[in-house]
Amino acid sequence: MTRLLETINYPGDLRKLDRSQLTQVAQEMRDMIIDVVSRVGGHFGGNLGIVELTLALHYVFNTPKDQIVFDTGHQSYPHKLITGRRETFPTIRQHGGISGFCKREESEYDVFNAGHASTSISAALGIAVARDFREEDFNVIAVIGDGALSGGLALEGLNQAGHLKRKLMIVLNDNDMSISTNVGAMSGYLNSIIKGQRYKLAKDLARGIMERVPLIGGKLTEFAADVEQIMKHMIVPGTLFEELGFKYLGPYDGHDLEGLIDIFEANKDYDGPLLIHVITKKGKGYTHAEDKPIWSHGVNPFDMETGESKKSDKVQPPTYTAVFADVLVELARHDPKIVAITAAMPEGTGLDKFAKIFPKRMFDVGIAEEHGVTFCGGMATQGMKPIAAIYSTFLQRAFDQVFHDVAIMDLPVVFALDRGGIAGADGPTHHGIYDMAYLRLFPNMICMAPKDENELRHMVKTAFETGHPTSLRYPRGNGFGVQIEPELRSLPVGKGEVMREGADAAIFAIGNEVWPAVHAAESLAREGLNVAVVNARFIKPLDDALITRYCNPDSKIITVEEGSLAGGFGSAIMERAQELGVRDVAFHRIGIPDEYVHHGSQDVLRAQYDLHAEGIARRVREFVNGTIKAEKFTAGTVVGIRR
Repeated sequence: MTRLLETINYPGDLRKLDRSQLTQVAQEMRDMIIDVVSRVGGHFGGNLGIVELTLALHYVFNTPKDQIVFDTGHQSYPHKLITGRRETFPTIRQHGGISGFCKREESEYDVFNAGHASTSISAALGIAVARDFREEDFNVIAVIGDGALSGGLALEGLNQAGHLKRKLMIVLNDNDMSISTNVGAMSGYLNSIIKGQRYKLAKDLARGIMERVPLIGGKLTEFAADVEQIMKHMIVPGTLFEELGFKYLGPYDGHDLEGLIDIFEANKDYDGPLLIHVITKKGKGYTHAEDKPIWSHGVNPFDMETGESKKSDKVQPPTYTAVFADVLVELARHDPKIVAITAAMPEGTGLDKFAKIFPKRMFDVGIAEEHGVTFCGGMATQGMKPIAAIYSTFLQRAFDQVFHDVAIMDLPVVFALDRGGIAGADGPTHHGIYDMAYLRLFPNMICMAPKDENELRHMVKTAFETGHPTSLRYPRGNGFGVQIEPELRSLPVGKGEVMREGADAAIFAIGNEVWPAVHAAESLAREGLNVAVVNARFIKPLDDALITRYCNPDSKIITVEEGSLAGGFGSAIMERAQELGVRDVAFHRIGIPDEYVHHGSQDVLRAQYDLHAEGIARRVREFVNGTIKAEKFTAGTVVGIRR
């Protein structure tokens, strides 16, 4: 049998096919997604679930003139397969390969970049308004999942779209999942719509009977319309969308290709806001993914036959996430005021373990980081001890809430920032490289990062004792395999730790860059270059005693951080040195420069920015030898510049 997918380079080729051939295309797309993701990993279940919907949209609409905005973008693999990227699809999420998300720089079919949820409606509405200003004629379609619909941005977009009445189609892809199982009132609301289908069928049957009554059928129907509105509000909650100004259709089977094409064809010219609700199954067509929808969201390479992840025989140290989860449970057993909050990520943050032991003290707020932070603030005013476990990149969404609803009031909320630093193959929207820069801005905020999994345990304990807003960032992946101390202890706030002494230069390192800095110094020592290494532990407050101890006239200071150089840890050290009256100290900062970090494995990306022992050693060597130009304070002014 001819592989039809190989004949489709762009949607124009797809539209040349007969409808009867599309089912084969769908199966071939699923086969390719399963094959590639099983080898390289990636987002999985959501992509298998959206195959028919993607085909139907591109078959009916004249893309790229008609513009499809995918929310989040981690379900864009089928879209990529038929928009010119089939040949490069095996490189997805690999360093130098195609992105796992929509990317405008990659294709004209990728209308809007997104890696965070709930953006599509607002973006699509903006495109529709711009279209109308320019008096152009094309369709704009936003595709959003039911999990993303719980986000505040999506609800704000719905509100404005219903008010403006512009021509805009929203396709609600409802699989009852985001990353984890959906929670909250919106999820329950969508489920009740599905159940309300029975009312719709009964209503259509009754209307047909009344219209057949001789002479008075029309009047009966007119009278029934008023009764229908009352009954509809009582029985079918789907009218919320209609009250917001949308024409609502659905729910429909999201795997019925023929049906989807008919629905889109019949409604593509509707001149106003329209919401079409489709039901899909996460992992559709691959039994192991259907049975394990949470696992299937994002997977590592796995065996296609068994669905089991491919694991190394080497015993791995525990992940930072697992260590965090264990110590939080340990602390909570002794302190009933500790409560945990996550934003749709109980498994990803490790709080699923906490929830099993303390179900009444764990709150999943859904994809609503802003609400989650303010929710924590409210609990903190009443003497509770909330900890918000949120990926570093996702806390960016609640920047104002951290400032306005926690820091200003000096509320003791703990922010546990998983995936701090380079996160890997998801690329620029998911790297957690800005938290040190944006959190240290706020008065009252304490910011720290552990050098390893053992220190993480002590920092979690310390975070609950500061009495102030406190952030704790730690990386994705496994620890260093250090010995875990059984007894928890409190760390002195703002005090660092000298890892090794040296007279030729000093490295101030933070977080998971401490041990690479130590290894770099050990390597340099074998060359006769003796470098001190300081584990700063805290980004804020800094250890003034250690800064003044090592920042002597004509000394050479290197800072290392897996974060943004702009406003980050190194900048904080330089600023504090100036405030302490330090003069004539040469600085060199190693970290992420003023650019976005693209996708690739953590090891490859760290090497790219010299955030490994070899890179640190080379940079220190060149800096001490004068190959790298210093950043230097003279009379309180920075006069040097990098390289």
